[in-house]
Amino acid sequence: MQQTKYIFVTGGVTSSLGKGIIAASLAKLLQGKGYSVTIQKLDPYLNVDPGTLNPYEHGECYVTNDGAETDLDLGHYERFLDTPTSQANNVTTGRIYQSVIDKERKGEYLGKTVQIIPHITDEIKERIQILGKTGDYDIVITEIGGTIGDIESLPYIEAVRQILWELGHENALVIHLTLLPYLSTTGELKTKPTQHSVKMLMQSGVSPDVLVCRTEHHITDEIRNKLALFCNVEKPAIIESIDAETIYDVPGLMLQEGLDLVVLKKLKLAFEKESNLDKWNDFLYKFKNPKSEIKIGLIGKYVELHDAYKSIVESTIHAGAANEVKVNIEWIHSEDLEVKNIPTILKELDGVIVAPGFGSRGIEGKIKAVQYARENKIPFLGICLGMQMAVIEYARNVLGYIDANSTEMDESTKHPVIDIMDSQKEVTEKGGTMRLGSWKCKLKPNSIVSKAYGKKVIAERHRHRYEFNNKYLGDLEKAGMMATGINPKTKLVEIIEVINHPWFVGVQYHPEYKSTVLNPHPLFISFIRAALEQSLSNGD
Repeated sequence: MQQTKYIFVTGGVTSSLGKGIIAASLAKLLQGKGYSVTIQKLDPYLNVDPGTLNPYEHGECYVTNDGAETDLDLGHYERFLDTPTSQANNVTTGRIYQSVIDKERKGEYLGKTVQIIPHITDEIKERIQILGKTGDYDIVITEIGGTIGDIESLPYIEAVRQILWELGHENALVIHLTLLPYLSTTGELKTKPTQHSVKMLMQSGVSPDVLVCRTEHHITDEIRNKLALFCNVEKPAIIESIDAETIYDVPGLMLQEGLDLVVLKKLKLAFEKESNLDKWNDFLYKFKNPKSEIKIGLIGKYVELHDAYKSIVESTIHAGAANEVKVNIEWIHSEDLEVKNIPTILKELDGVIVAPGFGSRGIEGKIKAVQYARENKIPFLGICLGMQMAVIEYARNVLGYIDANSTEMDESTKHPVIDIMDSQKEVTEKGGTMRLGSWKCKLKPNSIVSKAYGKKVIAERHRHRYEFNNKYLGDLEKAGMMATGINPKTKLVEIIEVINHPWFVGVQYHPEYKSTVLNPHPLFISFIRAALEQSLSNGD
């Protein structure tokens, strides 16, 4: 069996340069050349996973099929590669230290003094190589979070140094993503920050094999020569990453720069074909050349940070391209709907998405948004908490259960139409204890969702503690809210629809986690199509 090759992506100068997008773009190109590729993220924070982090802190928490709560970069990996990730694709410092301490408590170190080197670094190396040892992948790309110079990242860089030494440069290489700032006063790109970043990386014993330079302006031949000389990187391996119109342009830009060829040459990997981006470019063409536009209201509690709903936004982009329509997102804070005039905010919308979330803040605003969409026949998609708010709204305003609520918000409500799952009642720890990962759902024939999916049984990813209370199913269905998706094992309601409405769907799961560029999620495609029809009927 051929040795798995390892590629490490580090970052310098500043955070948020787009290591995840560069890693995913490279993986896409290598995949197009016939190689089996996966990407993992090493996060230097001490949380075991991002599951307990406030979305304002870290953006959305992405969930894999096997129930891992992970960094949002894994969403980029899946959307670009169209292949699922797993627990092994996201590792945090918290998980590393927890594992080492557990081993120490069990006596697995035979009484030795446990230290950063070799014990922590050995654990990191094991996690890095676990995907490569499965035999499923030719290449494993590892993105190291943070920026060179961060104290938290030092053990990871040391682990990379050791792997490079152990495997040799034919089997592992380092890509360093850096910034070339532009000084408008002098009209020039400056290389000094990159030089210092590379120097700092080299002080840790790691020399970059490839330099990817984020820039607002094209890099001149003179700058490439300067970077090659002072950063000890071959000139062909100086890769320009100019600011792009969209993240989906980056694979094509990296193809033009020859990043994939540089990497394959350094790893001594052959290829028989050029990376085929035909389907990708077809998506890009439709995305950039829409035939019409629609406006979708995204009702949420964390709208100030758009990354809190990253997968939802990207899913609307994928579905928009599939429908050849530009989707304009109207970001609406649910708390604003509690105090402002609802029609003035929502009347221009072609569709409404009520987003996931936790806690009571902004809940009444979400319920008002649901009511407006239902009564005014606006296409509606409720996701997780959004679905639960739709059930509460219907129970209150159609069934007349004025105090209907979720026990998450009101433990003493007389009509708990949403209640905590039985399996969650004795849970005291918050991290990793929700209903997580992929679960099956049986669809009701001739429903909106069955027509959208074109299947009888689906599997979708979950992240929640509270569920539809089946005690109220009969009353709600008699009043026109139908359960059109049921978990075949637990009999819990996964999907609700409202009859006598053009498109009204609430789902307990997170469909946004499974939408990719080449396979847009069918539910989002159906929702966007309904919103487009709404727009056309309104004469927009």
